[in-house]
Amino acid sequence: MSYQIELRHMRNFLAVAEELHFRKAAEKLFISQPGLSRQIKLLEEELGIILFERHNRKVVLTTVGEYLKTEFTQQLKVIESTLTNAKLIHDGKKGELKIGYVGSAMQDVIPNLLLKFEDKNPNILFDLKEIDNQKQIEDLVSLSLDIGFVRLERVPLTLEIKTILEENFCLVLPKNHPIDKENFENIAQFKEESFILFDAKYSASYYEKVMQIFDDCNFTPIISHNTIHSSSIFKLVENNFGISIVPKSLAKKSGYRIKFIELDTIVQKTKLSIIWNKKNGNPLLKDFLKLL
Repeated sequence: MSYQIELRHMRNFLAVAEELHFRKAAEKLFISQPGLSRQIKLLEEELGIILFERHNRKVVLTTVGEYLKTEFTQQLKVIESTLTNAKLIHDGKKGELKIGYVGSAMQDVIPNLLLKFEDKNPNILFDLKEIDNQKQIEDLVSLSLDIGFVRLERVPLTLEIKTILEENFCLVLPKNHPIDKENFENIAQFKEESFILFDAKYSASYYEKVMQIFDDCNFTPIISHNTIHSSSIFKLVENNFGISIVPKSLAKKSGYRIKFIELDTIVQKTKLSIIWNKKNGNPLLKDFLKLL
């Protein structure tokens, strides 16, 4: 079969698929509503399928329309990425690598990897974004990211995951807290204190592992605050709102009146992993994975 489908047809379809309203989609595309309706009809005739069910003022995607919405979105991401890389190559760059990461990965892991990668692959444009685990998954599935650094145990089947670092947890205390490395025994010493933890939304598997630490000490923690940012945790601990448990990577952060006690005698460890989309064709991604 040979179909005469152009990029504008895909964009027009996606605009209607996202708005589910022909007038709003037409305004978004800066074209007339009758013109857009005609183009969608021609696309349906060209493909021999029905993309939308039209009920008076209501527009609903058909099952095949839902499928094409997902596929066209991914295909456009690939094309846009390809064209961006082509422009970068024209400007003397080798291409772009879009990287998502959780804050702890930026302490040592990412800077060291990027320095090594850039040494072998000069003139690369790195697009770095600090975003939570779930958003990284969404962006990798939609091909908005090339690679992610996450604290997760499992990912969707369309993605690959590889652990690159396993490390201890650390207790975070205000600088003037009476307990330090010398008189620390175990977490049970803090069962009357308030804890400031990474939100379960940050990573359900990470949160569960932290909860196991408390389970092993036979108490349920008093949780006063949840957040997804380490800087918020450190600021709250610094101002005596509670104490916390974080990955050892974050113990290298400075500028706060806090102290760390490494929990090196407990069985729980935390893993930092990289994830990527199997369908991603960015050649720089393949080179980056080889480095790892």
